[in-house]
Amino acid sequence: MDVERDDAAAARIRLEDVAREAGVAPSTASRAFTRPDRVNFQTVERVMDAAARLGYRREPPRAAASPAASSRAVNLLVQDLANPFFADLLKGAVSQARSAGYLVTLGDAEESATMERTHLERLTGDANGVVAAARWTSDAELREMARRRPLVLFNREVAGISSVVAGDADSSRHLIEHLHALGHRKIVYCAGPHNAWSNVLRQKAQDEVAQALGIELITTGPFKPLIGQGAAAAALAWARKPTAIIGYNDQLAVGILRHLISNGVDVPRDVSVAGYDNTYGSDFVHSGLTCVDAPVEQAGRAAVDLLLARMAGERTVHQLRLASGLQVRGSTGPASTSPSSAPILSAVRR
Repeated sequence: MDVERDDAAAARIRLEDVAREAGVAPSTASRAFTRPDRVNFQTVERVMDAAARLGYRREPPRAAASPAASSRAVNLLVQDLANPFFADLLKGAVSQARSAGYLVTLGDAEESATMERTHLERLTGDANGVVAAARWTSDAELREMARRRPLVLFNREVAGISSVVAGDADSSRHLIEHLHALGHRKIVYCAGPHNAWSNVLRQKAQDEVAQALGIELITTGPFKPLIGQGAAAAALAWARKPTAIIGYNDQLAVGILRHLISNGVDVPRDVSVAGYDNTYGSDFVHSGLTCVDAPVEQAGRAAVDLLLARMAGERTVHQLRLASGLQVRGSTGPASTSPSSAPILSAVRR
C-alpha cells in the first residue's frame, strides 16, 4: 500500500463528500464528529463508516510544546474506563511501563468520537509515546499522529502503525464450534459498533465458520458495548427465535442475559448466551457467562513493549494478534428442541 498517496487523496476529501456518502446533511455530518452526543448513534456510525471508506481526515490542531513532553511517561487511551476490559489493559500496561522506569497517564474517550480525538491530539503532543484503543479516528489521522509521536494501537490494525490485538480469528471459530457441538443451528450475533475493528474481525470469522458448519447466523445491531444496551439487543435477538445469542463483548452479553432472565426466559434451556473477553464479573452473573478468554493484560504488556521499542528508534512495524482461549460456563447448553413458552420481549427492562 502506498501510504503517502493514500494520505494525499484523503486530504482532498471534504466533509460534504462524507455527508453525501452517508446520506445526511453536512451539518449532521459535522455534528457526528464534533457533538456525537447530539446525533443518533446509528447515524454517527453511518457517518464514521462513510469517512473511513473515503479516507476522510480532519486536520488536528498542532499541540503546543509542554514540559510533560520531556518526562518519562507514556499515555494510554481507552474507550471506557468503567468497562473492566480496559482495566485489564491498564494493569498490563502499567506493570510493563513501571519495569522500564516509565509512568502511565490515562485518557478515557468515554465512547465518544469527540473525546477520542481531543485526547489523541493532546496526548500525541504531551507524552513520549501513546498506546491507543482508537475506534473513531480515521486511518489517515492515526498515521499523521504516528508521524508526530510514537504510537501503538490496541485492538485495531492500520497499515504503517504497530498494533496488538487481544484475540484472533480462531477465537470466534472456537466459540461457534462450541455452540455447534451443543446442537445449535440458528445463532444471533448482537454486533458492536460498525467502526470497531474487533467487531469486523469477529463478524467475518463467525460468518466463515457458520457457513462451513451449516449454521444460520443472523447479525443484529449495532449496539454500544454496554450492559445498558442488553435489553434492546435481547429483544431484537429473541424475536429471531434463535437457540443461541452471542454478544459483541461481555458487557453486552451480560445485559442480554439479565434481560432474558428477568422476562422469564430460561438460560440455557430456552437459549444459550455467550460473549467475548472474559472480563471481571463474567463468572458472577447467573451460572457464569461462556465467553472468549481474551488475553487483555498480556496485550497491555506487549503494546508497551512495542511502544518503548518505537521510542528507542525501532522503525519496523509489528502487528501482533494474541491467541485467545474459550471459557465455558453455565450460560451455554444443548440447543432447545421445542419452542419456548416465554413471552415476547420488549426492549424495556421489567
